[in-house]
Amino acid sequence: MIPISSAVAGGLVWSKTPHKRGYELGCNGEIIASLQRKSCWSSEFRAESANGSWQFRRTGWFHTGTEIVDLNSGARIALFKPNWSGGGMLDFSEGLRFRLTYKGFWRPVWTVLAESGQPILSIRPREKAVELRRELHLAEEKLSLLTIFTWHIIRQTAEDAAAAAGAVAVTS
Repeated sequence: MIPISSAVAGGLVWSKTPHKRGYELGCNGEIIASLQRKSCWSSEFRAESANGSWQFRRTGWFHTGTEIVDLNSGARIALFKPNWSGGGMLDFSEGLRFRLTYKGFWRPVWTVLAESGQPILSIRPREKAVELRRELHLAEEKLSLLTIFTWHIIRQTAEDAAAAAGAVAVTS
């Protein structure tokens, strides 16, 4: 895998892996990161990049939150708390906070904002395209993790919406 900073100029795209249980983030044929479901029945995911390996697993009441665990140390390094209007807050154990937001329905755009409100990255799920801001002042590991985690939340939100629609259809 190559570091994400080598692809800041653009061309970052998510694609489904051949086994259809995960995704890879690539740029010009090079793999930058991957996101794999632990098993087809599990809600746990494993994320990898040149900067680390992490596990994403649901927590909280009704499993609405998500925690990020560093696979090397086994320590929880961040906790995501969704809000009712979509998106949510990602709090790292060392005090960094990021807000995930989205706008649009037919062509949504997800954005990660620093606590100051400065945009860090944007993802257009329909195109599977990632746009990183050039004026970043963020550690490579955090940038990789934020990019992978945001894609995970996008996929999780889509799965939850599909499950809710299926439940409504069955009860109607």
